[in-house]
Amino acid sequence: MSRVPPDLQRLLRETSRSFYLTVRVLPRSVRSQIGLAYLLARATDTVADTGWVPVDVRLRTLADLRDRILGTRSQPVDFSGLIVEAMPPAGAAGGNDAERVLLLKLEEAVRILETYSEEDRRLIRTVLEVITGGQELDLRRFETGATGSLRALASEAELDDYAYRVAGCVGEFWTRLTRRRVFPDAILDDAAFLEDGIRFGKGLQWVNILRDLPRDLAAGRCYIPADQLEANGLAPADLRDPSNEARFRPLYGQLLDRAEEHLRAGWRYTQTVPRGQFRLRLACAWPVLIGVRTLSKLRREPVLNPAHRVKVSRAEVRRILAGSVLRLSFPGAWERQWTVWSR
Repeated sequence: MSRVPPDLQRLLRETSRSFYLTVRVLPRSVRSQIGLAYLLARATDTVADTGWVPVDVRLRTLADLRDRILGTRSQPVDFSGLIVEAMPPAGAAGGNDAERVLLLKLEEAVRILETYSEEDRRLIRTVLEVITGGQELDLRRFETGATGSLRALASEAELDDYAYRVAGCVGEFWTRLTRRRVFPDAILDDAAFLEDGIRFGKGLQWVNILRDLPRDLAAGRCYIPADQLEANGLAPADLRDPSNEARFRPLYGQLLDRAEEHLRAGWRYTQTVPRGQFRLRLACAWPVLIGVRTLSKLRREPVLNPAHRVKVSRAEVRRILAGSVLRLSFPGAWERQWTVWSR
């Protein structure tokens, strides 16, 4: 990431250790663009998720941040309300040194953005505009009601829209950038490739939603569509009670199937990347294989108990990473990774 200075590279590692590994393995021609886009998105996410700050302040700051990234605002964003007055001390509940420093270094990230080509800037700004729009919608949808209230998305259409805004658009950005910079001359079905890229991103977000259900419910957010809950004799509040696990499982299984369908599109996407693009294939394979392994565990473990968080162990992650590297040169073994980790 030659254009991203060491201090921002450290922030990338500290704010997302798993994605940092993905960025490090990317081809050099797209590594810094994707790394910087992630840092900018993490900054907007920090603003949106700072729950101890009033919603109107977060919305205003998020709008200013979006305008600064898009280049329609020349003044630096004022983060004083988040950093000085509201952020807990590092180490306290909700305190996060890396996120604090990221906001303080936002101007440095914006300056780096300005050094990219016009097309790279356009792609980064487009994806950040969609992401911040989704974050704003989420804040208005879930955090403008009474304190302690629980709200749910109305339908799967709303869930699909949300998944696109926060993750599917990232798959679209990733696809357009790598297609142009890494393998522009490869012959493939671009429309299908782009659609699979979008579904890849959506699938990763579905995994997050289905894994983090108790935490979101505690925060007053239910991403399980209300109409589907009602059709199964459930209400959003029922999901806060672990004793309803058996009643919820039939619907949850259907949602896991939908998430797996999206990840299958992500695996197809990975297979479509030209075989000679080893780095890019690895960067795509790692999140999809970790995602499908997470779904496999979610099918077998309790999901409504807030004291039990389902996750792929570090040992399994290391095996996925090492195994994919060993299989790179063996097409049959490479393709079988999906079967291995979806069990």
